[in-house]
Amino acid sequence: MAERNEILERARTQISAPAVVPSPLGDLEFFGGVPMPESVETTYDLLDLTRAIEVYLNTIPGASLVAMRNGFRSIGLDGNVLGYTDPRANSGSYFLTPNTETTYGTLFFDLRVGPMVIEAPPQSLCVVDDFWFRYVADLGIAGPDRGAGGRYCFLPPGYDGPEPDGYYVYRCPTYTNWLVVRTLGGVPDLVKTKVYPLAQADDPPATTYLNIADKTQNTVHANDFSFYEEINTLIQEEPADSLDPERAGQCAAIGIVHGQPFEPDERMRRILTQAAPLAAAMARALTYRPRDPEAYLYPGSTWLAAFVGGSYEFLRDHARLLDARAQFHYVATVITPAMAHAQVGAGSAYAYTAMDSTGAWLDGARSYRLTLPPNVPAKNFWAVDLYDTQTRSLLETDDPHPAVSSLGEVQANADGSVDLWFGPTAPEGQESNWVQTLPGAAWFTILRLYGPLESWFDKTWRPGEIEPVD
Repeated sequence: MAERNEILERARTQISAPAVVPSPLGDLEFFGGVPMPESVETTYDLLDLTRAIEVYLNTIPGASLVAMRNGFRSIGLDGNVLGYTDPRANSGSYFLTPNTETTYGTLFFDLRVGPMVIEAPPQSLCVVDDFWFRYVADLGIAGPDRGAGGRYCFLPPGYDGPEPDGYYVYRCPTYTNWLVVRTLGGVPDLVKTKVYPLAQADDPPATTYLNIADKTQNTVHANDFSFYEEINTLIQEEPADSLDPERAGQCAAIGIVHGQPFEPDERMRRILTQAAPLAAAMARALTYRPRDPEAYLYPGSTWLAAFVGGSYEFLRDHARLLDARAQFHYVATVITPAMAHAQVGAGSAYAYTAMDSTGAWLDGARSYRLTLPPNVPAKNFWAVDLYDTQTRSLLETDDPHPAVSSLGEVQANADGSVDLWFGPTAPEGQESNWVQTLPGAAWFTILRLYGPLESWFDKTWRPGEIEPVD
């Protein structure tokens, strides 16, 4: 009997609610395991706050594309209009970590009009992602046409008609989809891209091209209550089954439901207003100082990988890497296996950091040196761009292209290594290897290798750490 009582007493301790449970919103009080009336509302506030934070972190990908489309529309980039950055992207707009060294084309296409055709130009690298920022297809060099140029047809959700002949055919789970185009031949080849409805394939309307390099826009999602309005836009536009049930359920729990108006009452609006900055704070921690050891490229290094685990779907051992997904999408765009699994001599590889060699944040008031050892493993070229940690966009300095690359007049050391300098002023004689920073602003950098070579993958070559020099 004594043993039985001991077992039950220990079990009761484990399964019972204490009289008081501390919480961030105040103590939750219980009587015999039942919440006291004054604690019920606090409990639900806490539950809704938790779900609102989870919605934010888990739907960053979708909000990112909603914001991008809003930005494009604000400068007249809508419908059958393909925007491009000629000669290259600059710091005049808010756009997540663009590269200043290549020309890109971009367009949102809408399958509500029916199947759409994209004619990929030759020797191009093109990607289509759906409106939840999930991979749909590679076109061009990484796609089935292998860079020869090809005709692709994208079918809308629920399409039950025949698949057309003569096309590479893909089915999309969302009506809105995002196309990104990069061509080895630059703008002359890029403007060979054609986008038109399949129904007009016999006499396709002309695709319009718009240079957006110097047009000011904001394409970055919100960090306040309006984030949830961005997500509601997506939920309402797309089929209910375009999002997995778990994330759809999280959205529904805070009042974002397909086919229903999003009208939070005063209490829910207060909770969502509180949740967004909290979730954004978590996303910033995940982005700039992730806790997953696999996020760090080398032992004892501050250099970070964009695709933790090497999966464009952020999967490891049949589990979704939720932190890795938030980390990537809070700071970057474009999802394709070609980025997560670059091949020797093809594609591109990335490393980024917001920390110096001591682990301190990079400070725009200080000066730093980054040494790239000899034989940088880039078949085509390498580039280092600087970004604002607040906006995750190009750092706004006196130079609209805050970057240095091997395509420029970079000075190498006698042994073939390259010293790059960052700070408010250039070291004497190092102007070509220097990128300006701003006192009072933190920053981060991305190292890009185009055509990464074997020494990058086997890690026999690695960049130096960013060293403070003042």
